[in-house]
Amino acid sequence: MTDASSSTSVPVVPPTPTEPDRTQPDHNQQVRFRNEGGKLLLLLPPEGEDNESNTAFHWTEVWQQLKQRLDANERFWQPDTTVHLLARDRLLDGRQLQAIADALTEAQLQLKRVYTNRRQTAVAAATAGYSVEQQSSIVHLNQPTQEAAQTLAEPLYLETTLRSGADIQHNGTVVILGDVNAGSAVVAEGDILIWGRLRGVAHAGSKGNARCLIMATQMEPTQLRIADFVARAPETPPAQYQPEVAYVTPQGTIRIARAVDFHRGEKG
Repeated sequence: MTDASSSTSVPVVPPTPTEPDRTQPDHNQQVRFRNEGGKLLLLLPPEGEDNESNTAFHWTEVWQQLKQRLDANERFWQPDTTVHLLARDRLLDGRQLQAIADALTEAQLQLKRVYTNRRQTAVAAATAGYSVEQQSSIVHLNQPTQEAAQTLAEPLYLETTLRSGADIQHNGTVVILGDVNAGSAVVAEGDILIWGRLRGVAHAGSKGNARCLIMATQMEPTQLRIADFVARAPETPPAQYQPEVAYVTPQGTIRIARAVDFHRGEKG
């Protein structure tokens, strides 16, 4: 007779660690919307290849994903919400930016600002009239802090007129062949050179470099800023405009001089 008090010992097998679900999408490789700090962000997947699938995310796939997101029934935004496009390293031309803007408009959204680390995308966005911030590429993040702080990006060249409400931000020198209208702004870590009329706000040396300059062929700014120094144009306009340069004197004030009389090494 079997003893009812005895029982067969069954080994306890620890649960197998859950393997990551490879079928779940990588959010970094998808077009997606995100609400952050009261802003509606549109994030595009990077231009580079996915390390696991070795598949590049081309414009056609990006466009299809965007349409799917906009056509979905899970919208969480209010009508007429402005959108900040984070293009990252994706190269976008004027037609692609216009296609994105048109699709957003159909969904009652308005494209306002473009963040990119590609010069061509920044130029295309600025030419189309959008506010632009050209960010550092990812390789700069691997540099030592002191070296990265001293390194400026390559100059950003724009052949366009900045309309009211638009602004450009760049971590290097900005060169504009066109006017900067009142209500617009240019912010640069380096110099600002405008081959046209400056009527808006110009802020050179935005990270504190007081040796930076602002030059325009017609200087009528709403406000000039170099590093932490601020100045306005004279209330009485000159009888005749000519190329001028704004710089910080050794006394800590912003002075405007004729370009023909100015030498960077002889300020003040």
